[in-house]
Amino acid sequence: MNRKRIWGWWFFDWASQPYATLLLTFVFSIYFSEVARGYFVAQGADEIHAGAQAQALWGWALAGAGVVIAVLAPVLGAVADRSGRRLPWIWLFSGLYVAGSAGLWVLHPSGAGLVPALVLFGIGLIGMEFATIFTNALMPSLAGRDEIGRISGSGFAFGYLGGVVALAIMLALFADGAGGLTLLGRPPALGLDGAAREGTRFVGPFTAIWYVLFMVPFFLWVREPACARRGGVQLGAALRDLAALLRSLPQRRSLLAWLVSSMFSRDALNGLYGFGGVYAGTVLGWPVILSGIFGIVTAVSAAIISWLGGRADRRWGPRPVIAACTLVLVAVCVLVVGMSREQVFGLPLAPGSHLPDALFFACGAAIGGAGGVLQSASRTMMVRHTTKARATEAFGLYALSGKATAFLAPMLIALVTTASGSPRLGISPLIVMFLLSLWLLGWVKPEGEPEQ
Repeated sequence: MNRKRIWGWWFFDWASQPYATLLLTFVFSIYFSEVARGYFVAQGADEIHAGAQAQALWGWALAGAGVVIAVLAPVLGAVADRSGRRLPWIWLFSGLYVAGSAGLWVLHPSGAGLVPALVLFGIGLIGMEFATIFTNALMPSLAGRDEIGRISGSGFAFGYLGGVVALAIMLALFADGAGGLTLLGRPPALGLDGAAREGTRFVGPFTAIWYVLFMVPFFLWVREPACARRGGVQLGAALRDLAALLRSLPQRRSLLAWLVSSMFSRDALNGLYGFGGVYAGTVLGWPVILSGIFGIVTAVSAAIISWLGGRADRRWGPRPVIAACTLVLVAVCVLVVGMSREQVFGLPLAPGSHLPDALFFACGAAIGGAGGVLQSASRTMMVRHTTKARATEAFGLYALSGKATAFLAPMLIALVTTASGSPRLGISPLIVMFLLSLWLLGWVKPEGEPEQ
C-alpha cells in the first residue's frame, strides 16, 4: 500500500466535510431557518407556519440540487471511466464547491438574498457530490479488498474530525450568538460585525477557504494509476457502456437490490442531515451557537464510531454493519417525530424542561455515529460490486441510486410539513424509507457481486 497516497485520499474527506457539517447541517441551515422564518413572519405568517414555510423552502432547494445530481452523475462516471481520468473532474467540481460556498455571504439577516443563497448552496452541493463520486472511484486502487473497509472507515473518521475542528473554529472565532458575541464571549474575528450577523454569514467563505487549503495534500499526493490514462472524452462510447451496465442489472440481482436499498437509506440519511438543524431551530428553538455545540457532539461521535465501524466492516463485512446502523436511525426518527418542546410521545413536560434538548443531543450522537458508519460501509459494499476499470461508472450509478430519488425525502418532508403545519411530523417519511432499505438489504450478497 502507498501510505502517502492513502493519506492524500483521506484529505478529501477532511477538506470537504465542512460543507455537510457547517453548511448543510449545523450553522448555515440554522441561520437560513432563522432568516427565512423572520422573513415569513414579516409577511404576516405566525411563528409555527413561518417555521414550516422555511423548512419547506429548504426542502425544495435540496430537491432541485438532487435532480441535477441524479441526471448527470452516471453519465459523468461513464465518461470518466472511458477517458481513464478522474483528477480533472475533481478539479472542475472543486471549483463549484468553492464558488457555491463562498457565495453564501449574500444571505442578509433581513431576508435579502434568500433565493440567490439557495441557488448558490445548490451549486456548492452539486460540486461536493460530484467531486465525491470521482474520489470514491479511486478507492479500489488504494489497497487490496480486505483493507478497503478499514480505509473507508478511517477516511470518514478523519473527515468528521476535520468537521469538528472547522466547527470549533467557527463557533469560537466567528459564529455570533446573543449580543453578537462568539462562543468565547468575544466579537467575531477579522473585524466582522456580530450585531449584523457577519460572523455567522462568514460560514460560507470560511468553508470555501478550508476546502482550498486542505485539498493541497490531495492534489499533491494522489495520482491516478498509470493504466488509467487511456484517452479523451468519448461521450457516445461512454453512454453505450452505461446502457450496457443498466441492461445487465436484472441479471445482477444483488447489485440491483443494493442500489435500490442504498437509494432509500442514503436519501433518508441526507434528509436527517439536511433537516436536523432546521428541526432544532424550528421545533426546539435552538440558536446557532447551541446548534453548533450540538454539531461538535455529533461530529466527535461520528469520528470515533466511524473509526470503530471501519474495523467492524473489516471483521464482519459491510452488510451486517449497514443493517445495524439502519435500525439505529429508525429509532432516532421515531423519537424525533414523537418529541416536541412540550411533550415526549404524548407525555407532557414541565415548562422549561430540558429533556427535549438532552434527547436531541443523544439523537445527534446516534445520527453522527450510525450515519458515518452507514456511509463508510456503503461505499465498501459498492466496491464489492464493481471492478477497478469501471469504478467511476459504478460510483456514478451508485450516486444515481442515491440521487435518483434525492428529491424524494426533501419533497416528502416539504409536503408533509406543509400539509400538517408541523416541522416535527414532517420528518415521519424518513421512517418508511429506512425500513424499505432494510428490507431490500436482505437480497444483497454479503460478498458482493463484482462484474465478471
